[in-house]
Amino acid sequence: MVSDSLLPLAGRTVLGIFAHPDDESLACGGTLARLADAGARVILLCASHGEAGSISDPALVPDGNLGAVRARELRDAAAVLGIAEVILLDHPDGDLRWVQVPELHQEIVATILRCRPDAVITFAEDGLYWHLDHIGVHERTFTAVRSFGAAAPPLYYVTMQLGVMREMVDAAHGKGGAPPDSSFWGIAPDAFGDGAKPPTFVIDVRDWVPRKLAALRCHRTQIGRNNPMAWIDDDEARQWLGVEQFRRAPLEATGEGILEHLGEIQHAD
Repeated sequence: MVSDSLLPLAGRTVLGIFAHPDDESLACGGTLARLADAGARVILLCASHGEAGSISDPALVPDGNLGAVRARELRDAAAVLGIAEVILLDHPDGDLRWVQVPELHQEIVATILRCRPDAVITFAEDGLYWHLDHIGVHERTFTAVRSFGAAAPPLYYVTMQLGVMREMVDAAHGKGGAPPDSSFWGIAPDAFGDGAKPPTFVIDVRDWVPRKLAALRCHRTQIGRNNPMAWIDDDEARQWLGVEQFRRAPLEATGEGILEHLGEIQHAD
């Protein structure tokens, strides 16, 4: 693998666009940390405060304002990953696909105009596990980037490997300490990556997995004792989270595909 110091990433800007606090860490936290370490300026746009999410421990949200707590958690996670700027919007959690659609589109366009990213990362069509908010952000990001025509920055979709979350659940239960109802926010582990299109390249983030895991654990309201992420160690995390997979969107953008510099091309069987 070519050293990141030899790749044309220093001074480049990468914009990640996601729906809720914690999406950035779960979807591609290793890649964001690796980009930051290679000298890229990483900017994160999060569409909502995640105020409709779960609460692992009510003591973490004594005043009931989950959105404010998750905003703080997001900034803590961003610092761990080396993210230079966090743009936190206040669209309604749970309704991102249908409510304030023109406003979110325009905010993404405005962010691209201001930041001039060399690459944009967001969810693929499957939204990692068919979460409708994630799919809505995928749709808004795609239309916003497409509106730039040939001047659009390269757009990348991140997906998850099918079966990885199931293996983590089984491993957590195998430790003998994880509660029997351990789950990922009540989502069936086999939903992650189900139906996702094959990636065209993958990025090795094994050396950055401890940071990814630490960033995930900053989201304390979401990663409680019932979440398998709380039970795996760094070595186990490298096994299951050490590769992040991507696909470049089919747009007429002519910009250089800088994310591929970190990746290994995947060939169809």
